[in-house]
Amino acid sequence: MGHDHDHDHSHHANKKALMISFIIITGYMVIEAIGGFITNSLALLSDAGHMLSDSVSLGVGLLAFTVGEKVADYSKTYGYKRFEILAAVFNGVTLVLISLYIFYEAYKRFLNPPEVASTGMLVIGFIGLLVNIVVAWMLHRGDTEENLNLRAAFLHVLGDLLGSVGAITAALLIMFFNWGFADPLASVIVAILVLISGWRVTKEAVHVLMEGTPKNVDLDDIIHTVENTNGIRSIHDLHVWSITSGENALSCHAVVDGDLSIQESQKLLQTIEHDLEHKGIGHVTIQMENQEHPHDDSLMCQNDQNASAHDHDH
Repeated sequence: MGHDHDHDHSHHANKKALMISFIIITGYMVIEAIGGFITNSLALLSDAGHMLSDSVSLGVGLLAFTVGEKVADYSKTYGYKRFEILAAVFNGVTLVLISLYIFYEAYKRFLNPPEVASTGMLVIGFIGLLVNIVVAWMLHRGDTEENLNLRAAFLHVLGDLLGSVGAITAALLIMFFNWGFADPLASVIVAILVLISGWRVTKEAVHVLMEGTPKNVDLDDIIHTVENTNGIRSIHDLHVWSITSGENALSCHAVVDGDLSIQESQKLLQTIEHDLEHKGIGHVTIQMENQEHPHDDSLMCQNDQNASAHDHDH
């Protein structure tokens, strides 16, 4: 129960951080977009475009937390928590698309550098930097290590922060050296960082959707833990996956010594569940078998011949 309490506390803290960040980012995004048009700065406009994606991503992230709170039903037996991962995919792909658009706009400006109002660009870029520092700090205080949705939002804002630094640097170079190319150059540097962030988030979110082994789970250690439990001879048909960020599940078949009573089986299961909870596995489904029970010897069975095992009570 302690684990669930910590998860709920973290969930509400993450949701609150997203909500406040969404309000701040959306407000300043409008200011920066107007400033970008007035000063004719691509660095500001690209940063405002990125801020727009931030605003959308934070909004989607907020929606994901809200939808994820819906209780499980017959239609969604695991609940709606994986909506957070879909939101992370959306955010990651958005980052990639925005970076490609910035590359395209920068290319046109390298060929034909326009006049940029550097003073206004400097002022707006500096205010944007302060706003992004505050929001990034708020999000970083949340669970950005475990929660993929929150980390996606944090990376969006971090990209914005770097965009503001780029806009300030470009404004200073234009003011003191009249380097017109500094504006598109700053936007290209930001676009590269945005592209990297977007690719990483998308890759990790797709890994979860493909039910890949969670990165914080050592599969060899899990196998060793279960098989070393007194009364377990071996395991097979093992699967470990993530339901959503920070919530991992495991299912397997376990071959036990002799015929166990219901009480012995329950005690054995409780021991395994307790050990696995300390290794990041919150949901455990294990089918007990004795040695006479026919089974596939492979540790990770690829077919679905034993799928009905999930319907059994344990």
